[in-house]
Amino acid sequence: TRAGFAASAEAGTTDRRAEDLARLTRDTWIAAALALPVFLVEMGGHLVPALHHWIAGTIGMQTSWVLQFVLTTLVLVGPGRRFLTKGLPALGRGAPDMNSLVAVGTLAAWGYSSVATFAPQLLPEASRAVYFEAAAVIVVLILLGRVLEARARGRAGAAIAGLLQLQPKTARAEIGGQVSEVPIETLMPGAMLHIRPGERIALDGVVVSGSSAVDEAMLTGEALPVAKAEGDALTGGTVNGTGALVMRVTKVGADTVLSRIIAMVEEAQGAKLPVQALVDRITLRFVPVVMAIAALTVIGWLIFGPGIGQALVAGVSVLIIACPCAMGLATPVSIMVGTGRAAELGVLFRRGDALQRLAEVEGVAFDKTGTLTLGQPEVTDLVTAESVTEAELLRMAAAVEARSEHPLAGAILRAAEARGLELPDAAGFA
Repeated sequence: TRAGFAASAEAGTTDRRAEDLARLTRDTWIAAALALPVFLVEMGGHLVPALHHWIAGTIGMQTSWVLQFVLTTLVLVGPGRRFLTKGLPALGRGAPDMNSLVAVGTLAAWGYSSVATFAPQLLPEASRAVYFEAAAVIVVLILLGRVLEARARGRAGAAIAGLLQLQPKTARAEIGGQVSEVPIETLMPGAMLHIRPGERIALDGVVVSGSSAVDEAMLTGEALPVAKAEGDALTGGTVNGTGALVMRVTKVGADTVLSRIIAMVEEAQGAKLPVQALVDRITLRFVPVVMAIAALTVIGWLIFGPGIGQALVAGVSVLIIACPCAMGLATPVSIMVGTGRAAELGVLFRRGDALQRLAEVEGVAFDKTGTLTLGQPEVTDLVTAESVTEAELLRMAAAVEARSEHPLAGAILRAAEARGLELPDAAGFA
């Protein structure tokens, strides 16, 4: 409909992110399971030299290398395929990114190791070694970084899901003189809604008749309900108090306050932090520089070294060592810790660069008490006349407020309960 409703679209985005995270996590586990044997077989011998002797005496080093080739190839064509399909085209366009770095490093390690395994005569005898574990572990580490980053977005996404739950799915609309419950997606500006006491308000609008106190804590942080009467504005997602209201809808779909809040948070999540943009700029220059250094290394070894075999070994070594696993992990991990902890505390970022700019903040000014309180009034002090004790005053006040739903009444009742006071029945209200 023309009304449309952004919340449903945002919910779909949250679901897609959950699916992407599940797929990414699965691929990371698969890559780790395939890479672990390769890592243990190759690197374990450096920690326990007897392991290499045992492998050589049982299946033989050639068979070991072939098995490592198979496992590493599965890592690259399976979970690691995303780096090749994205990184190599970007490299061809002259706009290399992190995927390009991973693709170059892993293919260099895999290609050199494959030559050492199946055509060792092309390499100097002293350089016949394999680096399959480097290619496999690089993929696992970068995938792990992507998972951490996705989880960070997922935590903030869970906070967004909480905002979505504030929006009722249906509303009691007046249609043809009858009040019936209808999906809010069908409502247009000008629709008349009837709000019962205790109900959550579905959409933004204006009070037409009735009076009540509305809990706007989800929007303002203020604990006390706000009195509403004819002509006052209402916000979707807030909670009506004890009075019945009739309202006229003024905003629907993406125009509501709640939808705009969700849209801003989604936009902030999708935006890149300045540090991520910096990593991209470094990567854009890093790949050509690394490849140039590798080429110069090969040329240098051809001029001053023993031959082409050793020159290729040196050039490939540069490509393998240059793969920036740290750069690929540091940024996602820092984002995960920052946004994840903030989401747990109920803090949502409206702008993508706000998280990074917090590092420069030395002081924060808060404009209302609700921001720094628990959102629930409590009795802190009792001031009595000389002839009345604190217990007697609190007992009488609690008796009067016993059947009230006002937040201040709740504070008085909790204070009386904490002191173990017995409340008399109150009557004769004027």
